Amino acid sequence: MAFLSLFVPFLLASLVCAVASPATRPRPGMHKINVDSVEVSHRTSGAKLPPLNTTYYFDQLIDHNNPSLGTFKQRYYFGHHYYEPGGPILLMNVGEQNADGFWTYLTNETITGKLAEKYNGAVAVLEHRFFGESNPYPDLSVKSFSVHTIQQAIDDHEYFVKNVHLPMQGGDQVSGPDKAPWVLFGGSYPGALTSYTMQNKPGLFYAGYASSAVVQAIADYWRYYEPIRQNMASNCSADVQAVVSYMDQVLTSGDTSKIQAFKETFGLEGLTHNDDVASAVSQILGSWQELTLTAGAGSTWFEFCDALEVKDGKAAGPNGWGLEHALTAWGSYYKNTYISPTCGGATDSEDIAACFNTHDTSYPWWTNTTVNNAVRSWEWLLCTQFGFWQGGAPENHPTIVSRLVDTAYFQRQCMNYFPEAFSSPPVVLLDALDVNKLYGGWNTTTERLFFLNGIRDPWREATVAADGATTPGSDLQPHLLGDGYHCSDMLISEGISSPAVLKVQNTVVDYLGKWLAEWKPSSA
Repeated sequence: MAFLSLFVPFLLASLVCAVASPATRPRPGMHKINVDSVEVSHRTSGAKLPPLNTTYYFDQLIDHNNPSLGTFKQRYYFGHHYYEPGGPILLMNVGEQNADGFWTYLTNETITGKLAEKYNGAVAVLEHRFFGESNPYPDLSVKSFSVHTIQQAIDDHEYFVKNVHLPMQGGDQVSGPDKAPWVLFGGSYPGALTSYTMQNKPGLFYAGYASSAVVQAIADYWRYYEPIRQNMASNCSADVQAVVSYMDQVLTSGDTSKIQAFKETFGLEGLTHNDDVASAVSQILGSWQELTLTAGAGSTWFEFCDALEVKDGKAAGPNGWGLEHALTAWGSYYKNTYISPTCGGATDSEDIAACFNTHDTSYPWWTNTTVNNAVRSWEWLLCTQFGFWQGGAPENHPTIVSRLVDTAYFQRQCMNYFPEAFSSPPVVLLDALDVNKLYGGWNTTTERLFFLNGIRDPWREATVAADGATTPGSDLQPHLLGDGYHCSDMLISEGISSPAVLKVQNTVVDYLGKWLAEWKPSSA
């Protein structure tokens, strides 16, 4: 993403080409933006305030079911340059990534800052437990992860709201939902967490904003690729489907010479297992999630499709160039442009194979429990509660991803990451159903809760905007759909680029103003 690199490699001491996981797949997440200055003064008094990137820490309970275990330091950013007494307190959880840089959501370049500016509010940006610097325990072991659950994160919100003394004059007078109108924000998983919190803790937050909120836990999440297939250029879609169909035929043929030739086309001749080959080739499709409405032609996705569809300076028609050209072009782009940066600069076949090998459990990334490893922390939630495994479509449905990449492929990796927890593939489908039952999924009836989505968002099918979603929304639970990508509505720049996104943003401004006018402190 412009806001999160999907396949960001990092070096481990023992392996030059190591990535976070050989099967790293797109994680949900909010955009990270650049803001020129951290200096700020109060809008009305003119008083100089601490820089926006000032880090604060809150003493959060390690285990809300056992407060005697003590507390840990939960990091947050805070801005009150627009705040006036009586204004709302806007809380945003960063979710499944390190909170570094997310102080930018204190500014009016984002929807949180814009609403604070409009309604004299203050903004707090909270780091999720077990991400970045906010760790209840000093490692990411299975034992530590006993308190890494959706419910513990929900309880973090409650404890923060009721106990924090915000670093501003009168900051100790707004703790609790009876003292100020608290509004919870989030995009992607934190968007779902917004819905879950309001469902689980009615009355804690006066209102909520859930952007691209993946509220419906789905184990077999092949529909991740549906918005991509539906919205990508038709010629690129046709050629991708042709190559994927051919790949699956070859890799399941048993013809060793054809299989080897195919692997060599993509520079994957060192890989032993065909499901790893299929996954490696398909990974490039996750670059769609990097797109924003302001993304230029230099993005990986457009480079990839141009490589397939522009030949001798001429673009293909709507049906593409066909298998022969697409296979060669995809392989060439993959080998010469994509594979090395994806695998930390690897160039030889052995290191490239290690980069995508999910069958060798000796690699250190599987059981590295060092803190600030967002992939491991997110995988725990996938393996224990969500699923969200992004594989190929069913046989009777068009697919742009290999069908060799299926739920079993990802379940096996749960065993690789967390062997102490799983002696056999976890039945996450059942846990996913529990999540939906506990927190409402598509069916939440929470009021004063915005759901905002983009038609091009690959996570759309886990949101209330999914084709199979069951509730249409209401005046007290607006479901707003723009033409953006993942969490587009959270960035003011996306509204400048799209009248549809701007309309969504303006609708939120209007609705929230009406709701805030109705709020009264409980002592009144």
